[in-house]
Amino acid sequence: MASGSDRNPIIIGGLPSQVPDFDPEETQEWLDSLDAAVDERGRERARYLMLRLIERAREKRVAVPEMRSTDYVNTIATKDEPFFPGNEEIERKILNATRWNAAVMVSRAQRPGIGVGGHIATFASSASLYDVGFNHFFRGKDDGKGGDQIFFQGHASPGVYARAYLLDRLSETQLDAFRQEKSKFPNGLSSYPHPRLMPDFWEFPTVSMGLGPLGAIYQARMNRYMEARGIADTSDSHVWAYLGDGEMDEPESLGQLSLAAREGLDNLTFVVNCNLQRLDGPVRGNGKIMQELESQFRGAGWNVIKLVWDRSWDPLLAQDRDGILVNKLNTTPDGQFQTYATETGSYIREHFFGDDHRLRAMVENMTDQQIQHLGRGGHDHKKIYAAYAAAKAHKGQPTVILAQTVKGWTLGPNFEGRNATHQMKKLTAEDLKRFRDRLHLPISDKELEDGNPPYYHPGRDSEEIQYMHDRRKANGGYVPTRIVRAKPLPLPDDKAYAGAKKGSGQQKIATTMAFVRVLKDLMRDKEIGKRFVPIAPDEYRTFGMDAFFPSAKIYNPLGQIYESVDRELLLAYKESPTGQMLHDGISEAGCTASLIAAGSAYATHGEPLIPIYVFYSMFGFQRTGDQFWQMADQLARGFVLGATAGRTTLTGEGLQHADGHSQLLASTNPACVAYDPAYGYEIAHIVKDGLRRMYGENSEDIFYYLTVYNEPIQHPAEPADVDVEGILKGLYRVKPGDKGEHAAQILASGVAVPWAIEAQQILADEWNVKADVWSATSWNELRRDAVEIEEHNLLHPEEEQRVPFVTRKLADAQGPKVAVSDWMRAVPDQIARWVPGTYQSLGADGFGFADTRGAARRFFHIDAQSIVLGVLTELAKEGKVDRSLLKQAIDRYQLLDVAAAEAGEAGGDA
Repeated sequence: MASGSDRNPIIIGGLPSQVPDFDPEETQEWLDSLDAAVDERGRERARYLMLRLIERAREKRVAVPEMRSTDYVNTIATKDEPFFPGNEEIERKILNATRWNAAVMVSRAQRPGIGVGGHIATFASSASLYDVGFNHFFRGKDDGKGGDQIFFQGHASPGVYARAYLLDRLSETQLDAFRQEKSKFPNGLSSYPHPRLMPDFWEFPTVSMGLGPLGAIYQARMNRYMEARGIADTSDSHVWAYLGDGEMDEPESLGQLSLAAREGLDNLTFVVNCNLQRLDGPVRGNGKIMQELESQFRGAGWNVIKLVWDRSWDPLLAQDRDGILVNKLNTTPDGQFQTYATETGSYIREHFFGDDHRLRAMVENMTDQQIQHLGRGGHDHKKIYAAYAAAKAHKGQPTVILAQTVKGWTLGPNFEGRNATHQMKKLTAEDLKRFRDRLHLPISDKELEDGNPPYYHPGRDSEEIQYMHDRRKANGGYVPTRIVRAKPLPLPDDKAYAGAKKGSGQQKIATTMAFVRVLKDLMRDKEIGKRFVPIAPDEYRTFGMDAFFPSAKIYNPLGQIYESVDRELLLAYKESPTGQMLHDGISEAGCTASLIAAGSAYATHGEPLIPIYVFYSMFGFQRTGDQFWQMADQLARGFVLGATAGRTTLTGEGLQHADGHSQLLASTNPACVAYDPAYGYEIAHIVKDGLRRMYGENSEDIFYYLTVYNEPIQHPAEPADVDVEGILKGLYRVKPGDKGEHAAQILASGVAVPWAIEAQQILADEWNVKADVWSATSWNELRRDAVEIEEHNLLHPEEEQRVPFVTRKLADAQGPKVAVSDWMRAVPDQIARWVPGTYQSLGADGFGFADTRGAARRFFHIDAQSIVLGVLTELAKEGKVDRSLLKQAIDRYQLLDVAAAEAGEAGGDA
């Protein structure tokens, strides 16, 4: 057996290495040369030679394994830097004014009586990174297209406002209204990038850290998707995502890097501001976050550009022939670099350069001040420009730029590099004076000592301001800017919904399938069919959507270069570069990011898309709830389908799949219009109204959430006198009672409506109770209507008091009201205070479990027989029936014995 050193792995870096040696003598010569380099010149020299050989091999298109990390120096050599086309002196003045106004805005927001906070240090570290983008790269929308999509780092928003102020896009009054969105309306500025609060300015909400990078990846992918399908020309659009190195700890930040690489998204650039600090401490005090991130991005298949040092290091690195300086940079941990950012030149001379005579010799002719000002690459406009230009020019891969900066840069010794700098919001008079001097601004001491520090504007006719306007004009307009150019869509007529309104006849289908049938008819519409974007996390077959494969096909930029194993089947899996369906794999986070990108395309690119995101209900609002808030913030529209919903309809899967609470979670999102429909004709009316509200005239910035089930039931045809208003507002009488002495009302939603109808029959046949059954299509909308009316009545006591819809609807309904659903009781309890008369709810509170549907419903006491007991209990409370009947019902139906329940309907994935 070969020794360990003789054995080669089969694959190294994705390349086969177990290949025969056709010329052992030549091989030995190469090995001897390497040995000689190590023996005569040392390991560092040999390492350099190996790296150069790898570089040359790539130039000659010789496949070699990827290097996971490189030296702690700039990726782009000084000799390879392109000509910088800007005027650095003017850009420095612009940046100084921007830095000042950003810091002063936050400081003034701390004035007495306001104290709303803000963040200074993040923008201070990343100001140059943004400035180069604004001056030379970010494309605007003046050409009528989408321009570039820029995901600004949330905590850097003051700097974006400060720049907009110089360009007369924002006024001094608005800067003074920072974080006072309501009290200073309409001048209030949102704390962070927020389209809902500033719909003409921001495009992408990013401060929920980790969602920015995830959203950027799927935005770049959506750009390609729209172009491939001929919906919009996005060829000139580039996606820029500005991120923090601490933010990269969030799993969403790195979780979908492989998708960007796999689909070759060279229209995407991440700029990671590596100021080496989290919110209150180092990111990797004992390690090196730039090296760590480089390995992760390279391993995922990204092009990596490191921007570590500014031009002041170039002469030192040029004389580092032995690699001793590079080695020192490689081995110094981030925590120490953070300390160097706060220390004197003499300290750096002693502690960084002092432990090796060769290092000391490099800086012997430099003053302590020169050493102290050896800077970081993220503050050097020429170096940044070179990195951005290289990123834009790179083809076939997404690019990440890892830019090292100092948090709080230029703010003075009390801020720069300090662990507490993120939470520091107020500059003292002395801080302001030092800051002013460093920025060379013509502001007097008196102005800094008397009250609030002033904003600085060099004048509308100044060279700096004219330069800014000229640069933006050359790059297609001002950013950030959100423009809605999309026109209302021509909506399908009633024919598109006719199939769903006919019912299912003798066939039993789940509401998931009922929705899919509606969607299939809508996708055939000649006007808007192509705008539907089905999205699913690897579950199209489960949801009965494999019928779409042959016609709509699955989007894949490479097409299908293999023969599908099921190619002989009618519903074979089919991929296409122009496919309509997005199959995002087992990633609800990725699917939701696709949903948001598609749902906001009406604003981003002026072309509406109608995303239809279908997923296992338990993995929606619970798993990706933060993204649904992001969707609301971004004013995205579309349909969200929580399939296999309910706590007892998917019980074979057990607790982790049993959703009995997502309707409650959905109720917390103000942009979410949530429904729990029971029948196909209800779904048809809800979808039709959703299309009208989101894509018709006077469109609204909302999204629809429908919970649908996998339990097969018979769907009745739409009644001739169907109460459409009731369906849309949340409650209508679906089946009046026909016999019985005592009146009662049963309110049910979704899959519980058939149980309620069964209970209605039992009550009439066995207990002399006439119960009406109501379909509560939306508990959430009923509550929302009632809350809005209460608010109006509270503030308008002199007017006639309005009455909530649910109260009016049930005003003449006799007897007690019993609500039931496959959700926890808190869902129907939302409307309790507005229901006239007595009200009781039954629900699936507690954890789900694996069992038959019948056993689960008996356990939670929400089956038909339990509903009967609930109605009898309320009638007994009212004195309408004797309480002895309750024990009779419990015994008759064996309600205390879970095993006594019938198993119920089995199967029915879709």
